[in-house]
Amino acid sequence: MRRKYHKFINKTKKKQMNKIKSILSVFLFGGLMVSCNSDSDDLGKNFFDGNSVAGNQVSYDLVAYNINNGDAVRADSYALQRATLGAFTEGQFGTQKSAYVTQVRLSQYAPNFGTNPVVDSVVLEIKPQYDATTKTVATTNVTHGGQAVKQTLTKYEAVKYGNPAAVMNIDVHEIADDLGAVGTERLSNSTVATSGAALGTKAFSGNVFAVGINKTSDNAALLTKEAGLRIPLNKNYFQTKIANKGGASELSNETNFINYFKGIKISVQENDGYLINFAPNEVTLTMYYRSGGKSNSFSFDLGSSNAHFSEISYTRSSTFNTVMANINSTSGDPLLYMQGMGGPGAGIKLNGAGISDLKRLYRDNGAAILSAKVRLYTDTNTWNNSYTKPVSFLVKKQGETDFITDLKTMLSNSNYSLVKAYSTSSNPAYYDIDITKTIKDIVEKEAEAKDLIINIGEYLTSNGNLVSEDYNNNVSSPYRAVFVGTDATNNNRPKLMVTYVTK
Repeated sequence: MRRKYHKFINKTKKKQMNKIKSILSVFLFGGLMVSCNSDSDDLGKNFFDGNSVAGNQVSYDLVAYNINNGDAVRADSYALQRATLGAFTEGQFGTQKSAYVTQVRLSQYAPNFGTNPVVDSVVLEIKPQYDATTKTVATTNVTHGGQAVKQTLTKYEAVKYGNPAAVMNIDVHEIADDLGAVGTERLSNSTVATSGAALGTKAFSGNVFAVGINKTSDNAALLTKEAGLRIPLNKNYFQTKIANKGGASELSNETNFINYFKGIKISVQENDGYLINFAPNEVTLTMYYRSGGKSNSFSFDLGSSNAHFSEISYTRSSTFNTVMANINSTSGDPLLYMQGMGGPGAGIKLNGAGISDLKRLYRDNGAAILSAKVRLYTDTNTWNNSYTKPVSFLVKKQGETDFITDLKTMLSNSNYSLVKAYSTSSNPAYYDIDITKTIKDIVEKEAEAKDLIINIGEYLTSNGNLVSEDYNNNVSSPYRAVFVGTDATNNNRPKLMVTYVTK
């Protein structure tokens, strides 16, 4: 999945320490900065004239607790930069299924299909994200249109989250419900996409194919198709529903057509397999037909002018349900369950003994904070597996809808990112969430120490700019993990790690 990047520089105000010149920080949206160093990232080492200062390092236990997001997230066109499809089951979080629902428009209204059109085939195509390094090419000599040609099939493996060896059967149905306007807000657990007529099924083994057909004689290209997943649909249905309706009022304008053909739903039959992702506005639907002795094609519009959304459902494990039913937001939970696509997040309390001690150091010793991070570890007892781990988090203050202070005050510097992920290909993985400015404001300016709310996902941009705190890709992030929570017996419990200097 392509990640979008946005950098920020934080020019920290000079305060009390005349020798400190400035602290430049960076935030990288959606980017993974994996470091070999597990300690401080040295933001405070070189801020004294002629000296290299490591500073004092302290760490404090944090109260961390689960947050139940109700298994729902905004999933309409506004939020859906990528759509997901598939199903996956594992023991901690249970079963997750994702379907894609979209309206369909005609590329041309009041179409003229000619005299007695006969539909030859109908193809729905989606373009899943794939791994380019898995490329294999097969070329065969065939006959096409009465001439010798070379057909080249280039195969790639789709990017999958779950059990990659599984085969899933993909179903396409007409829907019986009106999806409304493009701007209508819709949650992922909406139940407005009742399946109607079955339109097609395809067994999917996880591979996508690019197709090229070239003349044997001069290698001139006759057909080129980008890598995609092509699903054949029922040509008899489209013969009756579309081709035979040329000149009819149902196809005469947009309003009539949407009332006549409300859209399609793409889903999978299985409850276990994997999740794939694709760009919803790149889905295509083409009807191939013959009329007047000629071959023709007619395309449908499934792009951005249509309302569409991800329909995500869960069948939770008993373990998960027990955890969510016993959340302790006062003294913390021993394990933190975090999952994208509307799943749960975590809360971190900042108003504990650590903040009190930092205020004492500031008041009595003139301590200046150079770095402050929340560190989280995945739990090796419950999450010791090879599933792809999260690489970034969404972070905000409880009860607030704006970006945290750290994000709003940063511009650019490659030495800093809001979230750094470490050891994500092993167990445990761990994460540092840099909230230096937030902690400085609490300690030095008496800002309210609100809880941090953390969810899996990455912030998105529009035209290179941040839009809002809730504009993110949580809806399409299949990642999940169990993290160590507030557990005094576990050395990997959440910590606030601070580096400071004194006069």
